[in-house]
Amino acid sequence: MFGYLVAAAGVLEDDQRQRYQELYCGLCRSLERCFGHPARLTLNYDMTFLVLLLGSLYEPEEETAQRRCPRHPLEAQTYVCSELSDYAANMNLALAYLKCLDDWQDEHKLPALAEAKTLEPWYREVQARYPRQCQAITQAMAALAEIEKRGEEAPDAAAACFGDLMAEVLVWREDRWSGTLRSMGHALGRFIYLVDAAMDLEDDVKTGSYNAFRSFAGQDNEQRFRDILKMQLGECLFWFDKLPLVRDAQLLQNILCVGLWISFNQRFGGKDA
Repeated sequence: MFGYLVAAAGVLEDDQRQRYQELYCGLCRSLERCFGHPARLTLNYDMTFLVLLLGSLYEPEEETAQRRCPRHPLEAQTYVCSELSDYAANMNLALAYLKCLDDWQDEHKLPALAEAKTLEPWYREVQARYPRQCQAITQAMAALAEIEKRGEEAPDAAAACFGDLMAEVLVWREDRWSGTLRSMGHALGRFIYLVDAAMDLEDDVKTGSYNAFRSFAGQDNEQRFRDILKMQLGECLFWFDKLPLVRDAQLLQNILCVGLWISFNQRFGGKDA
């Protein structure tokens, strides 16, 4: 259920593409700073969206620097990070750890168990720093596991669990914006869960794995899925538009309006959302 919150790089301006990459490198730097070099293996673009969103909302002071790293050993890369990069790094680590546990419990993948054991000490640090978010993530994963165990096919309940998870991840601190961020995050989480279910339906039917859209199997579902997803994304954008975002607003709109659809459009024929 991760890997959808990405920018559509092909339609970004050069300065936007550079900014996006610098924040991604800043998130990598924060993972190293908070947890050490190995934690950077959990890095993904999803939490770069979190840096963009909260950074645009709160506009913290940013650190800009250059450094070489194992991925770019020959040429120093520019990175931009802030206290919100550190927050996103903590959420990145927590989600990576709990995803590994989920993969182990669902499919008994030994590599997932080994990675979870590696990440566990760092996850305990995240738990201590952000108990509300970690509790929400674990509760949502547990509720999803129960729904899967029961084989409940109505997609709303499962999607709502992931919505609960994303709602708390988007809330850095309790303030005047926390309610709007929770509402946006809940709709965004539902979208991500449902697009992932749509993408995996055919494979899940073959393997007998749980899928909230199982009752749709064997049908031409592209337009049905698209209509369902548009409803979720429409609510997400409703709340997004209530946030006073200026810096990086266009990048965020790119991710929400174009990037979120990339995988779906590739899978179902490439129509515009």
